[in-house]
Amino acid sequence: MKTINLRDYYPFYKSDFFIEVADEIALSLKRFELNDSAYRLRTYRHKAYYSLDRNDGIEHEIVFISLSPQEIYERRITNNELYAAINSLPEKQAKRIYAYFFLGMSKAAIAKAEGVRESAVRESIERGLKNIEKFLKNFL
Repeated sequence: MKTINLRDYYPFYKSDFFIEVADEIALSLKRFELNDSAYRLRTYRHKAYYSLDRNDGIEHEIVFISLSPQEIYERRITNNELYAAINSLPEKQAKRIYAYFFLGMSKAAIAKAEGVRESAVRESIERGLKNIEKFLKNFL
C-alpha cells in the first residue's frame, strides 16, 4: 500500500488529503502523470495548442485553405512551366528528377533501381536542376 496526496491529482482539493491505495493504482496514477506531462511538452515543442479532432471545424479551416481565383491561376501556370521545363530535359534526367522530387525516392534507391552509382544519380539530378533553371530563365 502506498500513501498518495489527492491534492496532487485533483485540482478542486485546496488542502492536503492523504489516502492509502494499492500499489497498482499508485503506479497507474504515476504513469498517467508522466504521460500527461510528456503530452504537454510535445504540444509546447510543436506549438500544437489545439486539437484537430474536436469536431468544431478547426481542422476544416486549417486543412482546406481557400485560394483566390488568381492564386489558382498562378499555380496552374507555374505547374505548366515546371512540367514544360522537366519535359525539355533528357529522358534520364527527367526520370531521376521526377522520382526524387515527386515520388520521394532517395538517390540511393534510384541508383539501385537503375543499377548505377549513387554519385551518377546525384550529378544527373544536379545537372537537371541547372537545366531547369536555365529553361525557366529563358521562358520568362
